[in-house]
Amino acid sequence: MKSKTSFIKISSIVLLLFLCLSCGSKQDVVYYQNIDSMAAQQNSNSYEIKIQPDDLLMIIVSADDPEVAIPFNLRTYSISTNNRLDIAQGQQTVQLYLVDQSGNIEFPVVGKLKLGGLTRTEALQLLQTKIGVYIKNPIVNLRITNFKVSLQGEVNLPGTYPIASERVTLVEALSMAKDLTIYGKRDNILVIRETNGVKSYNRVDITKSDFINSPFYYLAQNDVVYVEPNKTRINSSAVGPNTSVIISAISILVSLSVLIFK
Repeated sequence: MKSKTSFIKISSIVLLLFLCLSCGSKQDVVYYQNIDSMAAQQNSNSYEIKIQPDDLLMIIVSADDPEVAIPFNLRTYSISTNNRLDIAQGQQTVQLYLVDQSGNIEFPVVGKLKLGGLTRTEALQLLQTKIGVYIKNPIVNLRITNFKVSLQGEVNLPGTYPIASERVTLVEALSMAKDLTIYGKRDNILVIRETNGVKSYNRVDITKSDFINSPFYYLAQNDVVYVEPNKTRINSSAVGPNTSVIISAISILVSLSVLIFK
């Protein structure tokens, strides 16, 4: 009888341990926990992305006289479904500028321009200055067409996401991936960024609202966001996928033991 009583006690302890391990903390899950203390503060984050090698740029120049702007724009082509040039039937495609590994592009009339490392505002100013030698008051539009970010780890929909606006926050990117799973570490999100050929590795805590003033609140093109699994996920992977079955079995075993040896 003594051994049976010990068995019941041990089983109860094991069940209690499993229940304790399954308990979560508000501090581990809730976002923006100190947002009230920052309500009166002004957001000083004015991050602007910089042009990088391998960016594809769409640059369109216009002027009061459309004819004078023509030499400064790449030609557009119409490609039909039967793989031959056909202006009447084809779809028009815009030619893009590829930023080379040195940060340069070849621009019509002007020649080689170094845009790599410049913000969009700085690149526009440079283009307007260079083109202004030939055209009075040129209007220049510039857009990065292959802006994308990648999300990995404990998010509900990992993958690479194209960004149309050239401006995306970490929170928006996580929302695109349908938010973090319950097993994602919200206080230690890794952002991998490459600037001028050098990769940096940065940690962000989205449970604290002051991260909105971080340089990594806004993501840059080609950023990789990795959400690390928490201890619960790591432990469950060690135990295996049948953890819930094991817990249920122990619970039933304890209940039966209590009824039998009562």
